Amino acid sequence: MPSPRSELPSDRSAGFDDFSDIDAFIRIPRVNGLAAGPGGRLVAEIAEADQHASRNVPALWELDPAGVHAARRLTFSEKGESGPRFGSDGSLYFSSARPDPQGEDDNGTPAIWRLPERGEAQVVASAPGGLGLIAVAADGTLLASTSVLPGGSLDDDAARRKSRKDAKQTTIWHTGMPIRYWDSELNDVSPRLILVSPDGELTDLAPDADTVNLRGASADLSADGSTIATSWTVRVQGAETRSSVVLIDVSGHTRRVLLAATDEQSYGGPKFSPDGSRIAVTRVTASSPTDTSYDFLEIHPVDRDGRAGDPVPVEVGDLTVGEYRWLDDRTLLVAGDLRSRGAVLVVDAATGSVRTLVDDAVYGGLAPADDGATVYALRNDVGTPNRPVRLSLGDGGRSELPAPGAVAGLPGTLEWVETDVDGLTVGGWLCTPIEATAEQPAPVMLWIHGGPHGSYNAWSWRWCPWLAVARGYAVLMPDPAMSTGYGHAGLNRGWPRRADVVYHECETLFDDVLRRPELDGDHTAMLGASFGGFMANWIAGHTDRFDCIVSHAGLWALDQQHRTTDAAAGKMRVHLHEDDNPDWYRTYSPHYAVDKISTPMLITHGNRDYRVPISEALRLWWELVSRWQGSPETMPHRFLQLTSENHWVLTPSNLRTFNQVLLAFCDQHVRGADPVPDVLPW
Repeated sequence: MPSPRSELPSDRSAGFDDFSDIDAFIRIPRVNGLAAGPGGRLVAEIAEADQHASRNVPALWELDPAGVHAARRLTFSEKGESGPRFGSDGSLYFSSARPDPQGEDDNGTPAIWRLPERGEAQVVASAPGGLGLIAVAADGTLLASTSVLPGGSLDDDAARRKSRKDAKQTTIWHTGMPIRYWDSELNDVSPRLILVSPDGELTDLAPDADTVNLRGASADLSADGSTIATSWTVRVQGAETRSSVVLIDVSGHTRRVLLAATDEQSYGGPKFSPDGSRIAVTRVTASSPTDTSYDFLEIHPVDRDGRAGDPVPVEVGDLTVGEYRWLDDRTLLVAGDLRSRGAVLVVDAATGSVRTLVDDAVYGGLAPADDGATVYALRNDVGTPNRPVRLSLGDGGRSELPAPGAVAGLPGTLEWVETDVDGLTVGGWLCTPIEATAEQPAPVMLWIHGGPHGSYNAWSWRWCPWLAVARGYAVLMPDPAMSTGYGHAGLNRGWPRRADVVYHECETLFDDVLRRPELDGDHTAMLGASFGGFMANWIAGHTDRFDCIVSHAGLWALDQQHRTTDAAAGKMRVHLHEDDNPDWYRTYSPHYAVDKISTPMLITHGNRDYRVPISEALRLWWELVSRWQGSPETMPHRFLQLTSENHWVLTPSNLRTFNQVLLAFCDQHVRGADPVPDVLPW
């Protein structure tokens, strides 16, 4: 069982603490990444909302590895800087769309910049499709990503893009699936991997790549700059894709398959050991009606001819792997979800055996120091946003480093709770307002997380419970069936996406905590997003116990969603056609129970959401409104359409409105507050 949240220096130092001020909340600086360099240098990518709250702009900050001095901002452009990587000479490389003072044209696409230890930043390389920095070799060679228009090359891409732009041409020619991914249209460009020489010369490493091969590719550059390892995706029968890992020889530009995908499994996430003798990869099995997909972390020896030896499986236990990074030739660091928290593991590459370094929170952004005894990371939990920390590889000792974005205090308590559900222990996090008492109990929200392979173990900017706690609500966030961090058995419990199993576990824990006198079980709300939004829609048709329900990006008509989502191949493989699996669809598709919905619902959805297309919200909204038997002005349901958002809510100003509406809607129906105005004031 997780222990109570440990206190960090940020809990005691100056920082944000007024969660009733949503405007101030959306302006908290966000620490998004770390890069460790020679001589003990440490740089963080930190994003802040711009003046109009129209976007979060990242900048690079120098942190003090000793934790004594305040962070120092290095970059200041309006466009922002991201993806920092150090070169062996101490230069800092990054991507930015900032104007080049020495350039003639400014096309607004990201270029790669180099900031020496002393002096001004200068452009290293640019391309019409922009450049994203992936890796830096010891000799200063860079690996970057870009894209060209289909059928084109780096040489003619600028002219072809200009011609297309001048003609205002927006057509996309599709020859197969997939055609969308999260919020992006596919097949309009061909993604490429680019080698950038120290003097800025660009070489296309896969000029024959089509629109699918390198889409979303995970790639790495060997430390000596001789070899690229990358995922390579191809279309196969049945509108499916398969991803292998290939090696590209830099000198000869030849490509060979290192680990070949099959119908049962794919590979991705290749990471070279510093000496290039090993490569860590993730092997992913294909999901089916009886089994979800499972990830396996493996380390493969690689010989001089680029052939993989027998894999060394990494015994991660119940950990769901999030990221991994080589410490040295023999040691791999692994971070991921574990038991509603997270952990960092230290792996012996020769045997696959592990030891736990820390297991108290979620860690990411692993950045090993050059002393071989320290790793920097970003640590966060339900009550703490990402904070840079220094970890001792010897004993796991941890200290926080000064950086913007600290949270000084919370408006309530954070407690781990658990209960027995048919012989199984199910737990979750309970956030309770400080002022809640038996005489003045707090209304309670039940939040169900997305995924379904996810966990309520980390800080969230879109779904921050402390905004509700500051409003006087208690919030319960369970980790039920199919949550990450509980091994493969936990991922598969409740598969394939059985809403009744998930709700039974969540409701049992909810009922258990409602026995507390400081919680008001007569005034409740239920909220969820993505899979949690699907759960919200399903629950609305199966109980009237909640005073209101909020559904963000929720699935509604599964026969429709399974064919229109960007993940259609996997959905149809698992759930089959409704004629072939009628009992499952009749039981779990929320739209079948629309006539039983009596609870006021707030629907929120982004127009650019391709994972759960806006058609789900449009159909749900039509069916709720058209079935309302009273006068239109008494209809209790509401729909917040986020026309520029995708599956998430990323624009700070939209996030402010989203939270204001969500809380006001709950206030109206749970606490009897004034109705949400027909014209929003936010």
